[in-house]
Amino acid sequence: MKRLKEPRQEAGRNVISILETVDVRTGERRALAEFDYLVEAPNWTPDGKHLIYNSLGYLYAFDIAAGESKVINSGFAVQCNNDHVLSPDGAFVAVSHHTYEDGQSRIYTFPIGGGQPVLVTPMAPSYLHGWSPDGSTLAYCAERDGEYDIYEIPAAGGIERQLTFTEGLNDGPEYTPDGKHIWFNSVRSGLMQVWRMNADGSEQTQMTFDESNSWFPHVSPDGEQVAYITYRKDDVAPGDHPANKQVEIRVMPSSGGDYRTLAALFGGQGTLNVNSWSPDSGCLAFVSYKLKEEA
Repeated sequence: MKRLKEPRQEAGRNVISILETVDVRTGERRALAEFDYLVEAPNWTPDGKHLIYNSLGYLYAFDIAAGESKVINSGFAVQCNNDHVLSPDGAFVAVSHHTYEDGQSRIYTFPIGGGQPVLVTPMAPSYLHGWSPDGSTLAYCAERDGEYDIYEIPAAGGIERQLTFTEGLNDGPEYTPDGKHIWFNSVRSGLMQVWRMNADGSEQTQMTFDESNSWFPHVSPDGEQVAYITYRKDDVAPGDHPANKQVEIRVMPSSGGDYRTLAALFGGQGTLNVNSWSPDSGCLAFVSYKLKEEA
């Protein structure tokens, strides 16, 4: 199973990118900026002033008030994909960067203001998704011996620990704000569905049950809600999350229960790969797309 994460493929996406927010209470959408090239996966900074996104291998900080973007100095890490997460204090960013040696994704950290990356996961491929609220641990999806499972590792580097052991893709791990649980997505039930487990990997529990393929659960800062993206059942294989599809952004209670659709849009890969909740839990940031020949 190959995950479509290669930044070299970004140049092949002939799209216009629209950086947007949506009010979780009202569903009102607001377009912040439009780009004539591929932009993906916004993270909201803890102060609420910037959105961090990736484009063509680099990370950028978008000033929401000024409507301007500035590249973040990432040293040699210039093949970053759409798996990037900020540390709880906002001082550092962790990225998945495709190394020149073998083209495989490995996880690095560096200061949000810029600096040389520090390697965290020597083994590859490793795709980052979560940073524990105490700042000590990273959670990620990794392929080891032909299986994609969820692992954790000290943020400073060390020995990785496997948390899931089921056949098929397990992906998108993200910690709850209290650090007690990890939300993730898994194909173990047939379709891609949202799951939750204790932070030590125990009590893995299915949380969505609808006839869609659901990816990348993101827990709100107040811990009350979970946002995720869904593909129509017949549009994609359960283990794939491609670009250029009709998708929905949904929200459900973190305790479980019925979802509601916040936005229906053209997107998929790059739309909501990382946690993009606003610090006050009131909005989500995301990217929608238009094909250039249709724009």
